Amino acid sequence: MTDFHAQVKRLLDGEITLADLPPELRAEGEEALGLLAAVDRRPVRLSAALDARVMAAVRRRAAPSLWRRLVQPREVRLRLRPWTLAPALAAAAALIVFLGRTAPQPAAAGVTVQFVLFAPQAQQVTVAGTFNQWDAAATPLARTGKPGMWAATLQLPAGQHQYTFVVDGARWVPDPSAPAVDDGFGRRNSVMAL
Repeated sequence: MTDFHAQVKRLLDGEITLADLPPELRAEGEEALGLLAAVDRRPVRLSAALDARVMAAVRRRAAPSLWRRLVQPREVRLRLRPWTLAPALAAAAALIVFLGRTAPQPAAAGVTVQFVLFAPQAQQVTVAGTFNQWDAAATPLARTGKPGMWAATLQLPAGQHQYTFVVDGARWVPDPSAPAVDDGFGRRNSVMAL
């Protein structure tokens, strides 16, 4: 396959004539015109039988099958009459009540955990962790009967949880009685596995 010069391609497109080509490109232009002349330009005629077979196959594919008719999106319009709306809502409410009573209630899965921190100077202590989306205000600890002791009891799902105490809303303190891991931001988080 020959890749012709850009000006020879313009010749083949009919934009310029052979005389418009520079002398060094005329031989290439004559070769390209010779190849173009050798091309059979008669229109291709297909037999009527082939045309009929192709069109029959197209029609078979175009006819929607039952599955296509079922899954094909279409517009659906509902017209609600005011007198039919009240019974329909009552039936839906009855179904919801019935399903709510008969559905089995999931068992409360979880482990009771007590968080304890000794912070005698603190005015407020909370615990933030994976179990409360690290919300520093979500889980406050309360003072216990012992001076400086803060505690909170939670029901947590089984699994591994990271947490830390937040003292006075500003100081994040890992639990001194639990293993700790790096949080990726220069601090340490306590870890518990339940």
